[in-house]
Amino acid sequence: MKKNWQIWFGVGISAIFLYWAFSKLEWGDFWGAVQTANYWWLLPGVAVYFVAVWIRAWRWHYLLGPVKKVPTKTMFPITTIGYMGNNIYPARAGEVLRAVILKRKENISVSASLATIIVERIFDGVVMLAFVFINLSELGKLANADSGLFGKVDIQTLTLWGTGVFVGALLVFLLAAMFPQITAKIGRWVIVKFLPARLEEKTLDIMNKFLDGLKSLRSPFNVLMVFFTSVIIWLLETVKYWFVMHAFNFSVSFFALMLLNGIANLATTIPSAPGYVGTWEAVTKAVLVAYGVSEAEALGYAVVLHIALWLPITVLGAVYLGREGVKWSDSLRAETK
Repeated sequence: MKKNWQIWFGVGISAIFLYWAFSKLEWGDFWGAVQTANYWWLLPGVAVYFVAVWIRAWRWHYLLGPVKKVPTKTMFPITTIGYMGNNIYPARAGEVLRAVILKRKENISVSASLATIIVERIFDGVVMLAFVFINLSELGKLANADSGLFGKVDIQTLTLWGTGVFVGALLVFLLAAMFPQITAKIGRWVIVKFLPARLEEKTLDIMNKFLDGLKSLRSPFNVLMVFFTSVIIWLLETVKYWFVMHAFNFSVSFFALMLLNGIANLATTIPSAPGYVGTWEAVTKAVLVAYGVSEAEALGYAVVLHIALWLPITVLGAVYLGREGVKWSDSLRAETK
């Protein structure tokens, strides 16, 4: 039980958000919105989403380039496996899973892969916050509307804090990449000072491989390319939101969907059950209600969009994982060490 407290903590958080999302809901209106939706609109939405996943695979190939050139067609299946892992395993285990599989296939160290994956997530966070800032004038609607979730939350302040965290992390990684020798020297001092002697050599090796994974950030052009592709990825995901919206009887602007995309995905950083159940529905519903969409229609859209985001990539990732002939077991976990 102690071993799984993080899982139960996440489930508890999800339960709270699900209560916020579904409490006081007119179930008849909700089922009406879901049943009358035109699900043909999901097909182009899913297609656009997979294009975005392919670009994610190219971005990862690009970040790993200084370590080893791996074709995007090789990275795409591993990227989908990572999504599948994040959707069904706790604590974003999919990130580790794809690093382990890449090690098996291409003999790239897990530490170097994880460095590039963390860089990906930092850039994603920066872009999400950029989406929010572009629509800064719209944030007042979330604070003033009776959305059931944001009424007492200062979204502007949270956004500023989030910006500080992500931009600060990005600066740290950029400095570590540009000054690897100084970073290694500082890291060595910390390791020797605070870790037992028996762990020093292994930890130093992990640190050096991690720094290898940051090599792509030493070039300003590479940094701009990673940022540019990150913007394209999240714009394409917003296009999916736009397609799915057409399945329902409401309409908001594309900029409103960008704001929704930014806030909803930043909310997935909150600890929750695998697949971000609850946090996604509650936040998506709250944003749309703030724009005047009915609660039933907003929640119906949130549920259908979540399934459209979760199911296709999870199924494809499971197929690719099956082809690799591996499963998330103790022997696979051992490869991360």
